[in-house]
Amino acid sequence: GQPDVATRLFLKKIRDALQIPILGLVDSDPYGLKILSVYMSGSKNMSYDSYHLTTSDIKWLGVRPSDLERYKVPSECRLDMTEEDVKFGHKLLEEDFIKENPTWAKELEKMMRSRQKAEIQALSSFGLQYLTEKYLPEK
Repeated sequence: GQPDVATRLFLKKIRDALQIPILGLVDSDPYGLKILSVYMSGSKNMSYDSYHLTTSDIKWLGVRPSDLERYKVPSECRLDMTEEDVKFGHKLLEEDFIKENPTWAKELEKMMRSRQKAEIQALSSFGLQYLTEKYLPEK
């Protein structure tokens, strides 16, 4: 789903009050990137209040398309992108938040070439603690 207002406000307040980095962990699909963009720059529906609801310096921790190879996520844990996913991915390539982040653009282009996506849960194929004991510490 999309980030709700309360969570967006909470992240902004945490970042501002504690001066800590905010890291995004989302599914490796076009919608995961869209979720990051809402945290980063707000939603079109609430653009009038984006200053109070955005965390413009959020970092994309993962799951990145390059992580699927880097961490050898098994093919049975990956999903083929639907035509809707592909269409949405191409649309995202035209968005400013992607154009302004060359690394993100490269990752999205990799996803579009492979036509594969994965949910965060794909990492649990290595065990329930893999995400917290291996993946996150290495990131």
